[in-house]
Amino acid sequence: MEDRAALERRFRRAGLPLFIDDYRASTDVFTRAAPLLALVFVGEMLGAIDLDWSLLANLGALAGGLGILLVAFGVVNRMRGRSFGSLPEEVGLPELAAFVLLPAVLPLVFGGQTTSALVTALANLALLGVVYLVVGFGLVSILRWAAGRLFSQLGASLWLLSRAVPLLLVFSLVLFINTEMWQVFSTMPDAFLALAAAAFVLAGSTFLAFRLPREVGALERDAGAEGPPLDARQRLNVALVMFVSQALQVLLVCVAVGAFFVLFGALAVNAEVRESWSVSDGSVLIELDLLGSRLQVTEALLRVSGGIAAFSGLYYAIAVLTDSTYREEFLEELTGEMRETFRARAEYLDMRPAS
Repeated sequence: MEDRAALERRFRRAGLPLFIDDYRASTDVFTRAAPLLALVFVGEMLGAIDLDWSLLANLGALAGGLGILLVAFGVVNRMRGRSFGSLPEEVGLPELAAFVLLPAVLPLVFGGQTTSALVTALANLALLGVVYLVVGFGLVSILRWAAGRLFSQLGASLWLLSRAVPLLLVFSLVLFINTEMWQVFSTMPDAFLALAAAAFVLAGSTFLAFRLPREVGALERDAGAEGPPLDARQRLNVALVMFVSQALQVLLVCVAVGAFFVLFGALAVNAEVRESWSVSDGSVLIELDLLGSRLQVTEALLRVSGGIAAFSGLYYAIAVLTDSTYREEFLEELTGEMRETFRARAEYLDMRPAS
């Protein structure tokens, strides 16, 4: 029988750290990320400098900024009942507030740089969110776990692939040889192209997340019957595992479709065709002779292939949502994988000391 520490490591490897008893952000998440946060905290004393100042003035500002940060850090320590220069064993709300706000004060004190102060505070807040997601929910472990099972899950959903992919390719081919498609994507500004890609990702993610609460409930009933019910945070952790697993499948389909159309476009849509379509090629990224003909991979080809891949990913995400056979096979596959983890959780909770 595994001891509690071994079971906790097992939960982390499975991407389910919230199965650990008394798992808290202050002691289990931000404390683990404290070296990174400390490095960023000290590095942000550069916010005290101003490029319009002399070297000597900037050195003085750096020294002053470092002094402000260290003194403020010591004050937080004293407020928390620790010695002035001690390293915190628990990173709670006061430490996090200091991490967000104190570096933002430096651009205001040294030069009145309001925009820089706001950007610093927002960037630090976003970093804390990323840390909580990556460490708190075990995102790296989830990605490792889901990637290791990606192809077996695709094999289990072969029925959906055999029905969805041929129709998807026919639909995509019609779009790909459409003149307007090339004209739109080849002339779209980079910022707008990024916004369009973000819109497709958001729509696909929304479709994937739509039925997660119901699926988590079904998974808990089938695989977790031996243990007590999950709480809200644990259900969210399981939902994230399922979301990442499905999202990786959609991403793989996107990459495969995009690669196919890059190859097809390089072979079938030559410079003469693009010129007749009034397409702005942009830069030529790859150019070579193949069987006596000129083959080119242009920026426009990558843009159009990426657009088709995004359409395809959205289509596949909808198919994943609406195909009942896929849902059953995916859940059956995942239930088998999760059953041992739920059984370990029941064993783990039985080891809790009596209160």
